[in-house]
Amino acid sequence: MSFIICIIIKIFTIDKKYVKIITEKGEYRYMDEIIQNTEEKMLLSIEALENKFINVRAGRANPNMLDGILVEYYGVATPLKSLANISVPEARQISIKPFDKSCLGAIEKAIFEANLGVTPNNNGEVVFIVIPALTEERRKELVKQVKNIAEEGKIALRNIRQEANKAIELLHLPEDEEKRGNDEVQDLISEYNKIIEEKLKDKEKDLMTI
Repeated sequence: MSFIICIIIKIFTIDKKYVKIITEKGEYRYMDEIIQNTEEKMLLSIEALENKFINVRAGRANPNMLDGILVEYYGVATPLKSLANISVPEARQISIKPFDKSCLGAIEKAIFEANLGVTPNNNGEVVFIVIPALTEERRKELVKQVKNIAEEGKIALRNIRQEANKAIELLHLPEDEEKRGNDEVQDLISEYNKIIEEKLKDKEKDLMTI
């Protein structure tokens, strides 16, 4: 009888140890997923920052300013870029030549309603947008604007870091493993903060170049 009891205790001990190993492996796997998801979120934050930077114009024509514009085409909201050939014939001019001339007016209307700070015109075949030149004072104002956008981007990264560290904490890992996870998250935010600084520097140079 005592022999049987010893066997049961031994099996229980082995099983308990096995369950602990499986649980820890699962927790480590979850931490890797947290790190991966954290980087994906940071990448999306950088993309959002880039899109905001695009909308801060430097007084030169950039077809990307038309991204996201939808045109009412036969009752369907259709991306402008799928309806026309967009080019930059001059440094401060954008040309939009529709594949179907019947949507010329709808394109002009969509651009006007997008509140881009420009006034579209057409000659019966092509819609033209002339980008107004920037004064020195206006350029400095735009530099302040992009600095604020960059700071918002850094705040977004810090929020993502906070969420990641909280998620790692909830895994209840050994102290050294939790620290490893926190360090990886810190490495990510350092890397993406540098990316923001580089993009800000490029945008400032772009805005101040006449």
